[in-house]
Amino acid sequence: MIFLLFLFLSISHLNTAFSAHCSTATASKTFQKCMTLPTQQASIAWTFHPHNATLDLCFFGTFISPSGWVGWGINPTSPEMTGTRALVAFPDPNSGQLVLLPYILDPSVKLQKSSLLSRPLDIHLISSSATLYGGKMATIHNGATVQIYATVKLVPNKTKIHHVWNRGLYVQGYSPTIHPTTSNDLSSITTFDVLFGSAATQHNNMDMLKFVHGILNAITWGILLPMGAVTARYLRNIQALGPTWFYIHSGIQLPAFFLGTVGFAIGIRMGEMSPGVTYGFHRKLGFAAFSLGALQTLALLFRPKTTHKFRKYWKSYHHLVGYSCVVVGVVNVFQGFEVMGEGRSYAKLGYCLCLSTLIGVCIALEVNSWVIFCRKSKEEKMRRGGLVSGSEKGSGIHSVTHSGILS
Repeated sequence: MIFLLFLFLSISHLNTAFSAHCSTATASKTFQKCMTLPTQQASIAWTFHPHNATLDLCFFGTFISPSGWVGWGINPTSPEMTGTRALVAFPDPNSGQLVLLPYILDPSVKLQKSSLLSRPLDIHLISSSATLYGGKMATIHNGATVQIYATVKLVPNKTKIHHVWNRGLYVQGYSPTIHPTTSNDLSSITTFDVLFGSAATQHNNMDMLKFVHGILNAITWGILLPMGAVTARYLRNIQALGPTWFYIHSGIQLPAFFLGTVGFAIGIRMGEMSPGVTYGFHRKLGFAAFSLGALQTLALLFRPKTTHKFRKYWKSYHHLVGYSCVVVGVVNVFQGFEVMGEGRSYAKLGYCLCLSTLIGVCIALEVNSWVIFCRKSKEEKMRRGGLVSGSEKGSGIHSVTHSGILS
């Protein structure tokens, strides 16, 4: 099951990595360099003229709605949305034709305190235009490709620029509304060198961290920890195993928790690397799962003997925290798929298959346990009534209890 999940996650990662390509040629112009952007199947082509610090470029983006918008811009100061000088293409509300207008994304827009209104840019924009791929007969629809052309004069001797892009579902009048807030939509920012054509390594590192974070957390919090809980519930009742069930249980839970801690730490690091990107619910669930897992691990240090009077209280605590950790961990794995934009991916399908298999095994074991429990109860009742000799053992069937999930 774990191999299957890893395979699905790897395929999903590769599909994302190779879902877009770049081109230096357009219907009206040919550029020197191009680069595939890390999100939204977007790309950019450009020619830089060092003698006068002029940049000719073309941004390739796609619409996600017939009434939506596609935007590209440059942030003169920092790699973030706030402060971006943007060019936004969308269908004119009156004529339906494609229009391209300039906007400045100030902090009030990010906080949604006011509508985004078009105004002249305070950068040296020499020219700009937008066309739909397919020529004059092309129409704006979901998936339609737009090309935004711009010629910008940069600051002399400064070849690195922060450029931002995004897309939204609809426009109110001439005011683009807020874009979706998935992981891909919130990380559509890249810093690259227009002279050498090299992108900043931060986004490559972020993609790798995101991939490792998803793999580790889906396998540990979403599969291994529930498997450890299952072993404690059902193996402990097999008398032939003796204390071996406890070592199997601990051998699954402890490595899973430590690997899950690594995945949790990577998530914290990703948050530090993305100051403008926050996932409140996913983050809170992550802290809750880690805290519950840490409490479970520390509880082993204070595990009383079976004859101790506080043993029953410790078991109740251990069971409650264990149940909670498993439930929160699984819920957060599904939440993680959503924030990574993988809600309809093969990775999520693979995880659902693994989880459903584990649930099916649990149902089968639970039914079997109750059958044995009811049979033993019936034999005990008959024994008390004198219908069965006390020396008979019910064909060697082991007793089953339902006192809890974890040891």
